Amino acid sequence: MTMPLIRIESVEDAASGRFAIEIYYPADAERPLVTTAPRYKSAAAAEQDTIAILASTANNPAPEEPANRR
Repeated sequence: MTMPLIRIESVEDAASGRFAIEIYYPADAERPLVTTAPRYKSAAAAEQDTIAILASTANNPAPEEPANRR
């Protein structure tokens, strides 16, 4: 059985009513590794944007580093 490597949660900011994303690594971590600013109007928008960012990056990897920088 494969265990998840990361956990992504949308969190509502009480002051603004907007949503942020928290990314936990490893998935069972108590505190998030990454937290965005609360800029999304809904949890669904936050989650969809996060998935789009991950998919875009995975489909367009960074260029290979020059040999002298490896």
